[in-house]
Amino acid sequence: MRNSFRQSMAWLHAWSGLIVGWVLFTVFFTGTASYYRIEISRWMRPELQAVATLGPEATAAAVERGVAYLQAQAGEARAWSITPPRPDLPLFELFWRTAPGQPPSRVFLDPASGAPAAVRDTRGGNFLYRFHFELNMAPLWGRWVVGICAMIMLMALISGIITHRRIFADFFTFRRDKSAQRGWLDAHNVTGVLALPFHLMITYTGLVTLSFLYMPWGVTTAYRGDTQRFFAEAGQITAPRPPAGRPGTLAPVGPMLARAQETIHEPLERISIANPKDANATVVVVFEEPHGLAHEHPQVAFDGTTGAIVEVRAGGLKPAAKTFTTMVGLHEAHFAGPALRVLFFLCGLAGSAMVATGLLLWSVARLPKKAGTALHPGLRLVRGLNIATIAGLPAAIAGYFLTNRILPVGLPDRALWEIRGFFAVWVLIAAIGLLRPQRRAWPEVLSAAAALYAAAAAADGGRMQRAYGAGDPVDPLFVGVDLVLLGLAALLLFAAGKAARSSNGTRPARSRSAPRQALSGTAAE
Repeated sequence: MRNSFRQSMAWLHAWSGLIVGWVLFTVFFTGTASYYRIEISRWMRPELQAVATLGPEATAAAVERGVAYLQAQAGEARAWSITPPRPDLPLFELFWRTAPGQPPSRVFLDPASGAPAAVRDTRGGNFLYRFHFELNMAPLWGRWVVGICAMIMLMALISGIITHRRIFADFFTFRRDKSAQRGWLDAHNVTGVLALPFHLMITYTGLVTLSFLYMPWGVTTAYRGDTQRFFAEAGQITAPRPPAGRPGTLAPVGPMLARAQETIHEPLERISIANPKDANATVVVVFEEPHGLAHEHPQVAFDGTTGAIVEVRAGGLKPAAKTFTTMVGLHEAHFAGPALRVLFFLCGLAGSAMVATGLLLWSVARLPKKAGTALHPGLRLVRGLNIATIAGLPAAIAGYFLTNRILPVGLPDRALWEIRGFFAVWVLIAAIGLLRPQRRAWPEVLSAAAALYAAAAAADGGRMQRAYGAGDPVDPLFVGVDLVLLGLAALLLFAAGKAARSSNGTRPARSRSAPRQALSGTAAE
């Protein structure tokens, strides 16, 4: 073998990280923002006021009004879903699907009156959450792409651990006064080692959560394609009941809800009604998961025509299912309190920085040694894609927030236009990164991103000022989000200033104190 094992791992680490690095940065960054998707969704619907938690009787009455609306407007649908008010959306959300493959329908009702509520059309934080593992592609293809990149990420993490002999010393090493290559290497090492357990956990659990998509053959063969029966036997859902093919009358849902809340003492999550006009109608009351690692939702199923309890699912998962739901719980951090959620958020930022510094290090390490030498077209493309991703994605998210504030509330397909604004900003930044000289592109795009975040905060500040002048209270959540936006603007502006002062166009001399073997860990081939 020509190279040593560690040198082979260094080559694998460098090239595997480059091939999927841009997708991984996108996944890490949007996934990190998703830890606060409820707050983001609430900020993106400022006209909604938080409502007090409804009591059991008020909830049951509101659910009955929702069922009456569905019977009148969606009587032919095969399934209904009613979601009670939640922190990011203090309205009842009704959802129905007429036939498989058809787009679903959705409406929001005022919890007090039962009338349709006027609410701006936006996907809020859920857009970033789903972008994190679907990339706004068709769900099947997007998840496959992210899954393949996550597998390569796990390989890059393991090869990086093997490559670094001084992995614990690297945690305390950051030589910003040395060459640019040395500085990017130290930054990559620090951000990688600082949250290494998190990086391994989030990558592995991310793969596990979509394992049935990547390896469906066992379930498909054993259950002959009936995946619902598999999940029912695993204890994750109540057993589905096939339609009888005879008409039936749905019993009042309010009393069923009351009985379910007497059985399960957890917050209500949603009510699902399958085959509502069939003699074998089923009403399933789903509750939020109990506090803990396992991502398990207690459920109570009723016969929809008689109101009798058919099945109760509250714990008792099989060992394999318990392991799977624990992995999902670890990945999504539903169990985390405020302090732990901040820690997960900071670790996610460290992961984003680890990927970004690795991409920058790869390109810096391959700059020509002689000043004035033309760059290889491949290296020029990599440097442009670095700008498009590392600066372009944060700018696109800022554009998404700003578009939410400046578009008319009643604009048709408003949520789609917000997403178009997101991609329009991203394409513009990518064009600058690919077409402009590097020395000018970095300060320009970072300054543009800072301006977008500041503009989003200013737009919301103007809205809050008008609301305060009209006598409406100011929600502290909006103040907090605006301060975060301003903080991001200041950070990006600082980075733009640093980029403007640095000489990006020339390769600094390699420091004599930086051993070549250390650089081979992440930069050399």
